[in-house]
Amino acid sequence: MSKRIGWIGLGRMGEAMVKQLTQAGHKVEVWNRTRSKAEPLAKYGAVLVNSKQDLAGCDAVFTMVSTTADLKEVLFGEGGLMTGTTRPKTLIDSSSISQEGSAEIRERLEAMGVAYLCAPVSGNAKVAKAGKLLLVASGPKALFDEHQPYLAAISRKAMWVGEGELARVWKIAHNTMFGVIIQSLCEITVLAEKAGIPRHVFLESINDSVLGSMYTRYKTPVLTKLNFDQVTFTPKLLLKDMDLGLGAAKAHGVAMPSAAATRESIARMVGRGYDDIDFAVLLKETAADAGLTLKPEDVDVSDGLSS
Repeated sequence: MSKRIGWIGLGRMGEAMVKQLTQAGHKVEVWNRTRSKAEPLAKYGAVLVNSKQDLAGCDAVFTMVSTTADLKEVLFGEGGLMTGTTRPKTLIDSSSISQEGSAEIRERLEAMGVAYLCAPVSGNAKVAKAGKLLLVASGPKALFDEHQPYLAAISRKAMWVGEGELARVWKIAHNTMFGVIIQSLCEITVLAEKAGIPRHVFLESINDSVLGSMYTRYKTPVLTKLNFDQVTFTPKLLLKDMDLGLGAAKAHGVAMPSAAATRESIARMVGRGYDDIDFAVLLKETAADAGLTLKPEDVDVSDGLSS
């Protein structure tokens, strides 16, 4: 039997994921702090509600917000989802938050009788729109199995990695690598261009080599055309994730020198005031450090996502 599904958080990722759910035939009730961001989803069949507590009667509510503090606020703050006498049966959270914060939230939810599944994803809004997210979940295996149809609707693959907060560890490790790769990709691209290889040619060659990946491919258009205003992920959010990664490394006694160096590079961008801009602007900063002024290349290159 189809469940009553709710959704909180309609940023770039949340909006795309709700569309995937509705296009798979699931009815979704949505709430967002800025209602105007939710309104376009009505044409896809989503039902807009006026408050978080309007979702309290749902079988499962998905959340996709920016930070641990944001998640605590929508759940337990004034007018929060969990503050009324009625509460959803299950919370499924896809935010990128700390392992410790997630464990605290799990303890509070389970004390209220609410089941909790961590379900972070790999990919940005473009990947979500293309239906190519990878979803990694942790929590009770039976809970994962029960909600598999909904997890499958928002991803190309949904994996269970274990109990508790292990999916948080996976996401932290994933996004730490995410930062290290963009740092390395920008460095070698600047090296190649300064030596005389056209940027789009070099990036295409990397994508077709053993080093190519979905990640390098979908960043190629922005790195080629320098259209950093098409935001997928900001330097500030990437810095948050690098700090989470280094915090986890300290807790588990793991040395991560590459991640530490990358963290300082990203922190420098944040300190220079880069805000609502794609983190791939790191290419421009790396080039400037090398005495190279980049120009957009008006070349159509594949992002690896378009069918």
